[in-house]
Amino acid sequence: MTDENMLEEMLQEDDSLTDKQRKILVAATEMFAEKGFAATSTNEIAKKAGVAEGTIFRHYKTKKDLLLSIVTPMMVKMLGPIIIKDLNKVLDKEFEHFEDFVRAMIKNRQEFLEKNLKVVQIFLQEIPFHSELRDQFIEHIGKKVVNRFIQIIEHYQSKGQIIKLPATTVVRLAASTIMGYFAAKYVIGVKWDDEEEINQMIHFLKRGLTPDE
Repeated sequence: MTDENMLEEMLQEDDSLTDKQRKILVAATEMFAEKGFAATSTNEIAKKAGVAEGTIFRHYKTKKDLLLSIVTPMMVKMLGPIIIKDLNKVLDKEFEHFEDFVRAMIKNRQEFLEKNLKVVQIFLQEIPFHSELRDQFIEHIGKKVVNRFIQIIEHYQSKGQIIKLPATTVVRLAASTIMGYFAAKYVIGVKWDDEEEINQMIHFLKRGLTPDE
């Protein structure tokens, strides 16, 4: 499912939306992903949607209301369940070594990001600046995922593969490293040899998290 199909499916399911609202939401998603929320004007969205700017404000009081009208249903109805289902493909499979788990997780998330790039770009770009988005992410994804990761970290700690730090600390250290890779690649647009960069990242995590001999 591409990000366009995800958005299209969501819009088709909502009978309360007018045709103009659907056009506005599609245009806003594309503009926010391309330029960011702050740099996108409602006039640009209106032109892309083929409507008058006043039409936007008849349906959405502010530009932020428009952003949340895209993000909230995406998070609740589609993005959250898809992320959880997709993650479970890796989380439900047992890997002998921690680095094998990390590599599978990176590949899984990369495939997801490339299928749903526009919507995810909006989250990555805007979550640091909007507490509403952070709260939605924590409620619909964060709480459900973190506990699974803690169990996995404790499993590898019991096998002696990960240093005896609090599992939440290990999750934070690993997640910040991997998220940094994805942000550089998909938000900033840094170009590199993906396979080599992933190998270096896994090597870095393994060296930092492996117990001392």
